[in-house]
Amino acid sequence: MDFKELLLSAKESDTEAVSQLLLMYKPFLGKESIVDGIFDEELYQELCITLLKCIRMFRF
Repeated sequence: MDFKELLLSAKESDTEAVSQLLLMYKPFLGKESIVDGIFDEELYQELCITLLKCIRMFRF
């Protein structure tokens, strides 16, 4: 499945597609969740939620 198909499936609430996208972006989200050298779990969760909201709102 290519990225576009994965995104479309996730947009339609396919839990496997959502999981794959979260795994795909996990390194980036984890990197952006480090504040002053410390991993911030709450920030990581907020970034995951933001990603999920963006997936639902995305238009082709």
